[in-house]
Amino acid sequence: MPVAVSAGGASFLLEVGAVILVLALLARLAARTGFSPIPLYLIAGLVIGAVAPPSIDAEVIVIESQVAVILLLFMLGVEYTIHEIVSSLRAGYGPSIADFVLGFSPGMAAGLLLGWEMLPSLLLGGVTYVSSSSIVAKVLDDLGRLGNRETPAILSVLVAEDLAMAPYLPLIAVLLAGGSLFKAAGLAVAAAGLTVITLFFAHRHGHVVNKGISHPKSEVVLLTVVGLLLLAGGAAELLNVSAGVVAFLVGLSISGSIADRSRELLSPLRDLFAAIFFVSFGLQIDVGAMVGVLGVAVLLFVVTAAAKLYTGWLAARRISGVAGRLRAGTALVARGEFSIVIAGLGVAAGTESALGPLAATYVLLTAIAGPLLTRYSSGLLTLSRRLRLIRTPAQPGASDAGPAGRAGAS
Repeated sequence: MPVAVSAGGASFLLEVGAVILVLALLARLAARTGFSPIPLYLIAGLVIGAVAPPSIDAEVIVIESQVAVILLLFMLGVEYTIHEIVSSLRAGYGPSIADFVLGFSPGMAAGLLLGWEMLPSLLLGGVTYVSSSSIVAKVLDDLGRLGNRETPAILSVLVAEDLAMAPYLPLIAVLLAGGSLFKAAGLAVAAAGLTVITLFFAHRHGHVVNKGISHPKSEVVLLTVVGLLLLAGGAAELLNVSAGVVAFLVGLSISGSIADRSRELLSPLRDLFAAIFFVSFGLQIDVGAMVGVLGVAVLLFVVTAAAKLYTGWLAARRISGVAGRLRAGTALVARGEFSIVIAGLGVAAGTESALGPLAATYVLLTAIAGPLLTRYSSGLLTLSRRLRLIRTPAQPGASDAGPAGRAGAS
C-alpha cells in the first residue's frame, strides 16, 4: 500500500516542480537564442531567493550540488582520453604556474588590504584562483566547442587547478579546525598522493574500468556508472579529496563504446542536476549582504578576469590562432563550485564575516560574465582589433576549430 506524502513533503514537491518548470522556460529561451542557460539559471535563483525563497533543506541542496558536480566533471572527463590530458599537463605546466600566481595573488592581497588575518586571506586567494570546471564544461558543450583546437589547453589549466585543490582543501580544513601546520601538511601530501595514484591507475589500467562497466543492457550500464561515481565521490570526500576531481579521473579512464554509451545515457541526468545546481547557488546568496562588498567584488572580477584571459591566451598559443586563444581565456573566467566550497569552510569556521558575502558576490559576477564573454568572444576580438590591442590580421574561424578529443564540435 503506498505511503501517503506529508503536507511538508507535498509542499517540497510543489516547490521543486515550480522551480524546474521555471528552468524549463529559461532553457527554451536559451535554446531559441543560441545562448548558454547558465547565467539565466543563476539570476533565476537570485530572484527566487530574494522574492519567494523555497523552504528546501540546506542539506538537500548540498547533496544535490555535490551530485551535479560529480556528473558534470565525469562527463567532461568522458570527452577526452587520459593520454590526451597527461600530454596537455606536460605541455601546459608553464601556463598553470602563471595561472596560480595571477589567480591566487589578487584574492590574498585583497584580504590583507581589507585588514583580514592571513588564514581568511588565503581562503579568498583560493576563491579567486580556481575556475569552475562544471560551468566551463557546460558552456563548452552548449556552444559546441568541445572539439575545438583550444579546448585541450583549457582542460590542461582546469585539470591543474582541480588537482591543486586535492592538497589545498585538506590543508585549509585542518588549519581552520586549529590543527598544527605539520598535521595539515601531512594530510595535504596524503591527499595529493592519493590523487596521483588514481591518475596513474586511470592511465595504465583504464581498460579494467571499461570491462567492469560494459554490458548489453543500458540499464545495467547506467546503474553501474552512477553507483561507481557516487561510491568513489563519497570515499573521496571522506578522505578530504574532491569528489569532482575523482569523477573527472573516472571519466578519463572510460573510452570507446562505453564512453559513447555513458555520454548518451547520462547527458539528460547531468543537465537536470546541473540546472538545479546553478539555481541552488543563486538561492543561497543574500542580496542584502552583497551591497557592501560589491565594489571590492567588481574590482577583483576585473583583475582576475584579465588574468584568466592572459592564462588562456598563454595556454593556447601553440595550438590555436588568435580567436582560439581569446576563446580559451574567456572560458576560464567563471568561478563556481570550488570557490563556494572554499568560502564555505571559512564561513563555517567563523574566520571573517565579510568572506561569505564577498565570495558569493564575486562568484556570481564571474559565473554570469564568464559564459557571456565566452559566447561573444568573437565580438571581443573585433573590438580589440579596432582598438589596436591585437594587431594580428583576422584569421578564418575554421582554423581554430577541429578535432581535439572525442567530440567533433566546431
